[in-house]
Amino acid sequence: MKKTYWIILVILFLVGLDWYIRAPDGRSRQLTGAIERQGSAELKSYPYQFKVLKVSGDTAYVSTPRNFEVPAFKMLAVLYPQINTKDNNNPAFIAEEQHLGRVQSEARAIVLAQPGIKDVQWELDREWLAQHGIDVPAK
Repeated sequence: MKKTYWIILVILFLVGLDWYIRAPDGRSRQLTGAIERQGSAELKSYPYQFKVLKVSGDTAYVSTPRNFEVPAFKMLAVLYPQINTKDNNNPAFIAEEQHLGRVQSEARAIVLAQPGIKDVQWELDREWLAQHGIDVPAK
């Protein structure tokens, strides 16, 4: 009985430690809140929600589902399976790629408009991609 108690206690401690390590700081939460509050209907309804992961000095690091390692067509194929994302000339694919660009630019502009932020760096959201079955290259 005592051993089970200690095992549960250690598991709870490890879960709490993991949460603490991953939890964004107050400034990051504030900036993410700004994206959520100030975003257009288009940004708010987009299936991927951009969030500020951390702030270092005057630079905000914002999550993104795409970059050179994971091109947009991979995540768009998950979000819009009815679209042929393998065909770069497909009008529906081009429209969704432009849609992603618009909402990502809007999220960036909102963060840059906040006091004390002069730069935005994009950081690949590896966790979101993995949760949606997209292979993510190792760091």
